[in-house]
Amino acid sequence: MERRRPRDRPVASRASIQRTDVGAVPRRAAAVIPDEPGFAVYVHWPFCAAKCPYCDFNSHVRRHEIDQSRFLDAYVREIGHMAALAPGRRVESVFFGGGTPSLMKPETVAGILDAIADRWEVADNAEITLEANPTSVEADRFRGYRAAGVNRVSLGVQALNDFDLKRLGRMHSVDEALTAVGLATEIFPRVSFDLIYARPGQSPEDWRAELERAIGFGTEHLSLYQLTIEEGTPFFALHKAGKLQTPDEATGRALWDVTQDVCNAAGMPAYEISNHARPGCESRHNLVYWRYGEYAGIGPGAHGRLVVNDVRRELSTERNPEAWASAVEAGGHGLVVDESLGLEAQADEFLVMGLRLKEGIDLARFHRISGRRLDNRRIDDLIMDGMVERVGTDRLRVTPEGFPVLDAVVADLAS
Repeated sequence: MERRRPRDRPVASRASIQRTDVGAVPRRAAAVIPDEPGFAVYVHWPFCAAKCPYCDFNSHVRRHEIDQSRFLDAYVREIGHMAALAPGRRVESVFFGGGTPSLMKPETVAGILDAIADRWEVADNAEITLEANPTSVEADRFRGYRAAGVNRVSLGVQALNDFDLKRLGRMHSVDEALTAVGLATEIFPRVSFDLIYARPGQSPEDWRAELERAIGFGTEHLSLYQLTIEEGTPFFALHKAGKLQTPDEATGRALWDVTQDVCNAAGMPAYEISNHARPGCESRHNLVYWRYGEYAGIGPGAHGRLVVNDVRRELSTERNPEAWASAVEAGGHGLVVDESLGLEAQADEFLVMGLRLKEGIDLARFHRISGRRLDNRRIDDLIMDGMVERVGTDRLRVTPEGFPVLDAVVADLAS
């Protein structure tokens, strides 16, 4: 996901990102909800060593060595284009997603961060996150990423048993994952990792034990995703053929309840439907998305939302990596979509993103964005059903009972 930055303020030097002597990143209190969500930059690295059978992200496997110098030049040029569209922004967060960003050379990461700092102001305490796969070879690069300016790492652990890791198409073992978690904790001020649950054959008791083990590693943030079967993936074909069985609805709900119970007891409540953190350790980058802020998307298949000449625009780039690089070389960017968003589309996006958060949405801001107000009768009906609740006079949030059926709640409010 993505975000952007400003030109009328002093330009940050590379030193403002590359602070390896910093012991910890300053954290905001979780209860503080800023008036403005801020601005972020998302950088998409589209390459993977192998394609996981459940993944429908824009990721590509290449059997030849990637020309990282060519791609770095293209990233730098596209950053320049986005900064021209959105000058004067202050970058609060940069996120390297993928694909597998831990296949990038540390020098490539440093070059991209330099380009961002050259074209926008970067906050002194900016959150710089890189997604990593916990193989031993990639873990060896962690110190290089830290020197480049990365101060938060998000590890794709996904499971804590080797059988399920193999079934999920992961290339690491549990031992490698735990080694990577330990090394990351030593090197980076902030560490998060992902787990997938509702896996075939997984019982609530199995998941409870696995989740409690994961929390025992002391990380500050966990992203916990229910396995979904996405069309076009190998898992979709297996599921359609009856060769892959996922938990039924009742078991899925029990797994959800276990997730909330274990994390709440450990002091890591959900601040978003799939993300749990100790207070003050929430992902600042993702909060920009969910609070409907601005973000610039850089790289193949990246998406962005920028306000250009007072109009909020939807932007996305060419998905094929080589075609994207060629487009940037020819025209300075790889955009294939650059369209203004109407009020209704903005209203829908604001609801879909904001109601994922435990804090909910600001009703007055919804009115400013959409030009209309939510139907009070629908709100009251959902309150009566225990699905949503008002917080003071100006906020609306989904209740714990409403989160398992969030899509239906959002659809009801939006209609």
